[in-house]
Amino acid sequence: MQQILNFLIRFRNFLLFIVLLLLSVFFTIQSHSYHKSKFINSANFLSGGFYNKLDNLDSYLNLKVHNKELVEENKRLREIVFNSSDSVTTSTDTTHFDGTYRFATARVINNNYSLKDKYPCYKYLTLRGGRNDSIKPDLGVITSKGIVGIIDKVSSRFSTVVSILNRNSQINAKLKKSGHFGILIWDGKDPNLVKLVDVQQKAPVAKGDTIVTGGKSTIFPEGIGIGTIKDFKLDASENYYTITISLFNDMTNLGYVYVIENLDKNEIKTLEQATIDEQ
Repeated sequence: MQQILNFLIRFRNFLLFIVLLLLSVFFTIQSHSYHKSKFINSANFLSGGFYNKLDNLDSYLNLKVHNKELVEENKRLREIVFNSSDSVTTSTDTTHFDGTYRFATARVINNNYSLKDKYPCYKYLTLRGGRNDSIKPDLGVITSKGIVGIIDKVSSRFSTVVSILNRNSQINAKLKKSGHFGILIWDGKDPNLVKLVDVQQKAPVAKGDTIVTGGKSTIFPEGIGIGTIKDFKLDASENYYTITISLFNDMTNLGYVYVIENLDKNEIKTLEQATIDEQ
């Protein structure tokens, strides 16, 4: 306490000057509208800048939450779009979807695309999302750009995906313009390129054309984007094309994905199996 009193006594003249200066500024602002408006504008500028910095910091710290919310909203929108009877427009494709589809969201936590030389047949992804999130084996996996692969194994909280960059993967696909079908495979070389094989030589193939899912299975709806034609050639017999496709997805850099479940799948499979058994 004594130190405070000593400080006040020692700097009494300076403190008195500060008090009088503040009082004069206060009375000047109160009695003159011009000075008052300038003070308010300056205070708003400073406080606005301060709150803007706080808002930027808060936005940065909450990016993960906002991204998750955005993915969930996209999931709901995709469920509406895929289950609509009208034509659908996506970032890579415009088509018509029939059937009932349910979506789940998951995050890629492991991507072993770099195992090309040692394990050429085992390209898979690990997702943070499993049975607790309604994810099951044999469901399709996509991003907003295109297909990723098919769910393989599932635990309560995690799942693995057989990527389209897997030499055992064979997915039905077609040329968007003409509807000619082929089989999508990967040759184990470039993670940005896949092949569409067994396309009839009558198909009108051109560089830059879009390749989409064929819809001949219950895993992927028809019309999901895959990529564009980079190159093509006829086989030795000149009966079928082998088409090189540049993927829409960067398969080496995946974040959130959507898992698609066709709710009519079991009914379709049961009916088809009954038909086969009667043959």
